Amino acid sequence: MSIVTLLPFIVLIGAMFLMTRSAKKKQQAAAQMRDEMQPGTGVRTIGGMYATVKEIGDETVLLEVAPGVHAVYAKNAIGAVLADDEYNRIVHGDEPDTDTVVPDDASSLTESDEAAEVSEDAKPNLTKKAEAAEADVEVKKDDKADGETEAK
Repeated sequence: MSIVTLLPFIVLIGAMFLMTRSAKKKQQAAAQMRDEMQPGTGVRTIGGMYATVKEIGDETVLLEVAPGVHAVYAKNAIGAVLADDEYNRIVHGDEPDTDTVVPDDASSLTESDEAAEVSEDAKPNLTKKAEAAEADVEVKKDDKADGETEAK
């Protein structure tokens, strides 16, 4: 047999090897993620439900899906273990703290900060353009309404 006849089989075996290796890595990552679960951790199930872990068993997890409402799920049903800030943002609508510290002196400004300052000066011109565009839209609406009245 020549190498040309064996080439399709070699390619097929190589592709199968890569696919099984990828699937195995995904399974290991999912198992590691589930091992990170602890009581009090926020999770998302594979069905898209957000809940808080209350107890962890060998094959099951007790989840609190609403205050005082508990449900038992298989560990494999956990799709993602969420960080506390992400869970609170999604479930409770909490916004992360985005307080920025402004330096006391301007010497520590970067070029992008200076560009932002320049764009702040340009805002009045943008506001005027936006107001003009809104006025133009209102005039067109009035013209259209007048045309409809005349047609009747």
